[in-house]
Amino acid sequence: MPTRSSTRVVALLFLGLGAGLAACGKSDASADGKKTFGYVTNGIASFWVIAKAGALAAGEELDVDVEVRMPGPPEDAEQKRTIEELLAMNVDGIAISPVKPDNQLDVINEAAARTHLITHDSDAPGSDRLVYIGMDNYLAGRMCGELVKEALPDGGEIMIFVGRLGQDNADLRRQGLIDELLDRSMDSTRHDKPGEELKGDKYTILDTRTDNFDSAAAKSQAEDALAKYPDIDGMVGLFAYNPPAILEALAAAGKKGEVQVIAFDEDTVTLQAIEDGSCHGTVVQNPYRYGYESVKMLAAIAEGDKSVIPASGFLDIPARKITKDSVVDFRTELESLIAGTAEVK
Repeated sequence: MPTRSSTRVVALLFLGLGAGLAACGKSDASADGKKTFGYVTNGIASFWVIAKAGALAAGEELDVDVEVRMPGPPEDAEQKRTIEELLAMNVDGIAISPVKPDNQLDVINEAAARTHLITHDSDAPGSDRLVYIGMDNYLAGRMCGELVKEALPDGGEIMIFVGRLGQDNADLRRQGLIDELLDRSMDSTRHDKPGEELKGDKYTILDTRTDNFDSAAAKSQAEDALAKYPDIDGMVGLFAYNPPAILEALAAAGKKGEVQVIAFDEDTVTLQAIEDGSCHGTVVQNPYRYGYESVKMLAAIAEGDKSVIPASGFLDIPARKITKDSVVDFRTELESLIAGTAEVK
């Protein structure tokens, strides 16, 4: 059963989620004389509610308006429509987490030609974006592999679950995880095709299952994997909603606690599972800072200060590993950020 602490986080998250599905107010970006920035996610999830809180906090701090948009399916088409709407509003900048960067280059570059455009969470390499704000997803994937090694030191058979491939952050996380488990050298350009079993000295990656950002489909994929591989040792979820879906499937199969679960992101169900021992650990980003730094960066650029852009074009907000010994402190920190009672670090 969730703790009182986790229940508060759920309430805060989904109160924000309902408000986040639509724009945050104005139909004309210049109506009140303030600069306005668009913050576009790659879907609807509790992860993005945390990011929204950061974006709005920066907006309040800097006295600018922020339009937060969370596109529903099909997310790439909705992102295109959202960008068009924001450009029609004459916003002063846009931060976007591209769903399919290779297929969206024309849309991204057109927007970048008309306003200040940056990426966050997931990059669009080769585009005209000014900066990418997020973490090194390949390194984060390798961190996830380290958690698998902790949970299953003698090795075992592993299944990977993720919303979609072809998205920069998903591809890099998956590859980093695979490379770590197979004890390969560092190479973020390496790519193992999904659908092929990969064997190492100790670990076997059975497959990668995708669900197109659908939590119900994510649970079905986990159920199917358990039916096909009844002796599976570990299940890894790379998007925020994947680990809770895995845990649901394990509970229904009577295998919760028997199969090791390794996670990504800070969903409250995942954090509670770490605390009660049914999930070994998770690699967390800092979505609050993604939102906060995106608005802060855009505001500075819109004022003509491009010195805030790192020479590398990448503002690194490092990932962290959260396990049972750190989960309570992390959850307290997360609550404080969402409630607006903690300083952004």
